[in-house]
Amino acid sequence: MTFTAAALCAAGAEKALSNELRRLNKTGAAYTILESGYGRVRFTADLAGIYRALMALRCADRVLLEAGRFHAADFDGLFEGSAAVRWEDYVPRGMGLKVSKVRSNRSRLKAETSIQASVHKAAAQRLCGKYSLNRLPEGRDIVQAELRVYIEKDEASVLLDLSGDPLFKRGYRREGGPAPLRETSAAAVILLSGWKRKFPLYDPLCGSGTIVIEAALYAWNAAPGLGRRFAISHLALSSPATEAAVRDELAAVIDLDREIRIGGSDSDASALALAKQNLEYARRRIVSGGKDAAAGGAGGVSFTHIPLSEAKSELPRGFIITNPPYGKRLGDSAAAEAGYRDMAALSKNFAGWKLAVICDHGGFESHFGKKSDSCRNFKNGALDTFLYEYEKL
Repeated sequence: MTFTAAALCAAGAEKALSNELRRLNKTGAAYTILESGYGRVRFTADLAGIYRALMALRCADRVLLEAGRFHAADFDGLFEGSAAVRWEDYVPRGMGLKVSKVRSNRSRLKAETSIQASVHKAAAQRLCGKYSLNRLPEGRDIVQAELRVYIEKDEASVLLDLSGDPLFKRGYRREGGPAPLRETSAAAVILLSGWKRKFPLYDPLCGSGTIVIEAALYAWNAAPGLGRRFAISHLALSSPATEAAVRDELAAVIDLDREIRIGGSDSDASALALAKQNLEYARRRIVSGGKDAAAGGAGGVSFTHIPLSEAKSELPRGFIITNPPYGKRLGDSAAAEAGYRDMAALSKNFAGWKLAVICDHGGFESHFGKKSDSCRNFKNGALDTFLYEYEKL
């Protein structure tokens, strides 16, 4: 059976996410990309492909099943379209239901709370009829299916969340430090930079290590979702056998013996301690397939306690990918700008390397002292940021 799904990502990461789906096609999966829009890539896949997307996509924040798609120019159309969805194929008896998010753009229906109530009523009414209930189960201990409703130009999409916790919650970062970069955002920046595993990668402002760890997982070919579970497990379409087969398939291609050169440094000793701890959690929880056994053999990744000015390499080519401290997030724009000026030393200490910087400052280039070769808008959570790329320092 083929399903239609949508993978959500940071605005600016759609290209990286689409490329991930295309790469998964090369493994024998059957994905068809239908469209790519603001922070979302819509595609089709079979059930194994859905599980593979949940476990293997590095840039996706969520994977949603498109349960229904229909014209809804008014509330009658919205209710009837929602009631026509075969909710019983997805929501089993004994499960609750809630509409967690509504978005309407360029549509006649705009009142989000009314849209939410209409879709919930229609879905609940159908499920109660199918299961001979007066009302759906409620209560703190009741697992609830979460719906999202997107209406664009009067076309409604009713989507069922398959992820549960956001996919950036890999399970390895117990503490993120004062200004954490989302794991999915870090992965997107790495992929958008064009980094290949044969090149060294270095983060001279690594903080709690997110960029370094995401690069290591990519280099080891370790699917980032192997160490966690998903909301699909509670739904009627779940298949433990299919899930187990996909997990085994993804675990079998992990390669810890690949020669890699990935490193990070920071002047903050406590942040580096977190980075080392997070790397170890990643090795245990993800590389070992969700088991708390030591992964072993995962060399090629290092963290060093040095200031930015001492970070350097004699290698002629490599990638610096970094997320310097944000003024808005850390509360001191002047200190952040001074840090950007200090980064000018990278041009000398890493001559010939590519530099990719994600930060929230539109004037980064003036403080760094060099115009970037490209700059794109990029979201890190709710924060508007910029991805600056310098092809050669």
